[in-house]
Amino acid sequence: MPTAVPCLKYAPFAALLLSLLSGMGTPGFAHASDSSVELVVLGSGGPGAAGRAASSYLLLIDGAARVLVDAGPGSFARLGEAKLSLSDTDIVLLTHLHIDHVGELPGLFKARAVSSSGPIVFDVWGPAGASGEGHQAAYFPATSRFLQLQFGSQGAFAYLSDFAAPITIHAHDIPARIHARVMPHVILQQGNLSISAIAGHHGDAPAVIYRLDVAGKSITFSGDIDAQGLADLAKIANASDLLVFNSVVLDPPGSPPILYSLHTAPHDIGELAKQAGVHRLLLSHLSPATENNRDAVLASIRQNYSGTVTFAEDGLRIRP
Repeated sequence: MPTAVPCLKYAPFAALLLSLLSGMGTPGFAHASDSSVELVVLGSGGPGAAGRAASSYLLLIDGAARVLVDAGPGSFARLGEAKLSLSDTDIVLLTHLHIDHVGELPGLFKARAVSSSGPIVFDVWGPAGASGEGHQAAYFPATSRFLQLQFGSQGAFAYLSDFAAPITIHAHDIPARIHARVMPHVILQQGNLSISAIAGHHGDAPAVIYRLDVAGKSITFSGDIDAQGLADLAKIANASDLLVFNSVVLDPPGSPPILYSLHTAPHDIGELAKQAGVHRLLLSHLSPATENNRDAVLASIRQNYSGTVTFAEDGLRIRP
């Protein structure tokens, strides 16, 4: 069940709005098979300050920005440069709670608030938490708790609840432990948009992989995953039109050993893309190592995968 973050108020008609958005007649969602689907890269970089915004993406359906995937630092500025509005964006998918994937969330929420005078109902999905118990294990709050700490009645940004437009946040915690028998499950069905999720594996950080199907097109977001997450990624990414894969490390031993417990090497990316039968691969979350060795990264992927491979840039717009 979703968790409503306390203190963020239901304004008059907010419940009615949510009901409308969950129906087949949702404004802004076309139902024809030829609907326009476009992905905008707001951030294509990682945690280092290397000239790129960190991971963040917007899914546009018939020209309207409907879904935000991650909210890395710098994406607020890239949103303005793209001259896009968040006035129709009410769905947020968080792959995990590392700073380079969620650090800009308050700014983007405020941008959404000031773009509309009417009530706003956010649905936010992200991983369940981790206790931090065990050798060198880090604590991560559940997504619902993370949102409470920022936007709840005692949160750091509690003022935002009615700063420009009344806001309600529905938080959804997704189990984030990989399991061999678990299959992707649908977390949202709204008009012709279907969103599925399955656990990823990113060291000790709970992580989620998402797939979005709309108007006959499919986009899968790996999030940050290491080799332990590839089997579940293959399940959910099967025959995707576009797979957005985070490319941080070179093939061993080209990157520090610790990074291979967090990220996937190019050779394995190519194997996965071939196995899943994805039609196009977008490499993002680029590090200086992969940025400066594009030829080597591409050559390694090409050993197994013959489909289209694109290196992401901030501001890139791509149709799956």
